[in-house]
Amino acid sequence: MKLKLFLLIAILTSCGVTKQKHNTNEKTMLINSAMVDCMGVAPMKCYQVKFLDSKENIKDSWQNMHTAIHGFNYEPGYVYKIKVKEEHLDKANLPQDASSIKYTLVSILSKEKH
Repeated sequence: MKLKLFLLIAILTSCGVTKQKHNTNEKTMLINSAMVDCMGVAPMKCYQVKFLDSKENIKDSWQNMHTAIHGFNYEPGYVYKIKVKEEHLDKANLPQDASSIKYTLVSILSKEKH
């Protein structure tokens, strides 16, 4: 009986830990030190970003990001490493030119003068 209780507690505890560690909605990215000219519906300025994988390896080369990062106050001249929450929005409720992904700042991991 004690063994069954011990196993049950061990299983429940390990499930809780796994659940907390795995959050598919958060991404880590680098933001370059200068915004670049880009084209959306009209000419605009875009962040240059690189996404990192779960082991902090860079997944991509610099790419233009046409959407804002809610809660992020960008200052030119710094390379940022940030964690963001990525939320996929219902395209049916968006204007035709709007992004279907909303990014919200979770934390600034580093900010280095460039």
